[in-house]
Amino acid sequence: MIGVIAEPSEHGVVSEFFELFKTPWEFFRKDRKYDVLLCASDESFDDSAAPVVLIFAGNPLSSDTSRGIRAASALQAPGDLAFRGNRIPIYEGRLTFAASEHSLLTDQESGLPAIQLIRTGKATVARLGYNLFREIRALLTTGQPVANASVPALELHIALLRDLIAAAGAPLPEIPPVPAGYRFIACLTHDVDHPLVRNHRFDHTTFGFLYRATLGSLRDVVRARRGISDAWRSLVAAAKLPLVYLGLAKDFWGDFDRYPEIENGAGSSFFVIPFRDRPGQKPPGQAPKARAARYGAADITAQIRKLQAAGCEIGTHGIDAWVDRSAGREELGEIRRLTGAGDIGVRMHWLYFDERSHETLEAAGADYDSTVGYNGTVGYRAGTTQVYKPLGTTHLLELPLHIMDTALFYPAHLNLTARQASARVREIIEHAVQLGGCVTVNWHDRSIAPERCWDGFYRDLLEELKNQGAWFATAAQAVAWFRKRRLARWESTGELADKEALAAGGDGVPGLQVTTLNPRPDHVLSGV
Repeated sequence: MIGVIAEPSEHGVVSEFFELFKTPWEFFRKDRKYDVLLCASDESFDDSAAPVVLIFAGNPLSSDTSRGIRAASALQAPGDLAFRGNRIPIYEGRLTFAASEHSLLTDQESGLPAIQLIRTGKATVARLGYNLFREIRALLTTGQPVANASVPALELHIALLRDLIAAAGAPLPEIPPVPAGYRFIACLTHDVDHPLVRNHRFDHTTFGFLYRATLGSLRDVVRARRGISDAWRSLVAAAKLPLVYLGLAKDFWGDFDRYPEIENGAGSSFFVIPFRDRPGQKPPGQAPKARAARYGAADITAQIRKLQAAGCEIGTHGIDAWVDRSAGREELGEIRRLTGAGDIGVRMHWLYFDERSHETLEAAGADYDSTVGYNGTVGYRAGTTQVYKPLGTTHLLELPLHIMDTALFYPAHLNLTARQASARVREIIEHAVQLGGCVTVNWHDRSIAPERCWDGFYRDLLEELKNQGAWFATAAQAVAWFRKRRLARWESTGELADKEALAAGGDGVPGLQVTTLNPRPDHVLSGV
């Protein structure tokens, strides 16, 4: 059992952190003895409360001197710590200590240790030079800048703490974010922005398509960024555009309902825009008219029915739900009306959100959100592969977004070749294999059509996810599995209270599994 001391203002963060690092813990009680005591406060306590004490703070503490801890420097600017070959960004201040021959954690700027080991006679004390829970708060609220998008920072904080606990010799159980029988979760999603090219006549979407399908395709062939067959598909589509407008040729953007065939029945989620011609609000103020969709969900009722029959989920691609709860109720209500579903998830159009969005979406009646990600890159905006509960909400969960097609390939974003994109995506998948959690993919409705022609890459991505042992889940199923994990509770003895949760039940999601940390009492702490 871990005892935790933290500032009262951080208690909500502590509780959420231990839903992500699912191991037995409780807030510190003076009448209890613990395997490990974790302190992120300047509060005084008796070191004898646990054989190993972990103290996290990015500033000098009043108790440091009495324990013989001497800081080398206090750095308030964001920086990086090195941990087992990984880089952990620190956003809320860090502290370094006197140089030592070995260190589990070092400051990359100075090369000095960010951890100091002291033996007090009552306990082994590891003093770490950052405040764990302030870092978790920053990740779950502000999120990471683009420069750190590739770093699953929250998962690395968990990995560091897990190493320290193992070093303490405490064989604590854990429910990892890994469904029983699988290595991680793969969640396939699709934002439906442009379901029909015939909806666009002489607007920016039409002109953008024509340029990319003709001159852009030829340019990409010359630069070896596109194959001849894909360029030919795009040129043919551009030539057929007048016939599509006249109703004499099939609308080549209207095939997004063949995703279930491509995914071989894996099950995916489609976020559809509820109302046409509504640009909505942007941060701050009114959004440009060009943002307004040229369709509403009611216009694609036939495709929605077909997707539902194939086992797919339909969610809301929200317009103003992120900032207006009344608008959110209306938008969610339209999707409920068309689908007959009760619980509806949201992903905001253009990934709009702010610090109050989750509370607004919850008040509007959304079951979950899947907006937290980057428009211009791929990776971990919240630093995690896991579904989490945003601070300030009671029910709504966040399914973070990790991989998006336009971020990978658009010239205004990463502008990667297929080979470069494969390497970037493989890195995210490898993190999921190592750390568990969910890889959430967004492949837009027209990305399998000309002029994008990204269906080949998508098929390869699906094959890689399958080969790496993913459980393919809709967004609602992925969220349901994490809700199941959150419901698991530990007894004060460290035993799981409800062992029935370990098995797959009638909820249609895999079971949980319990692992035990492998104690290495002579490994980490003795070598810090």
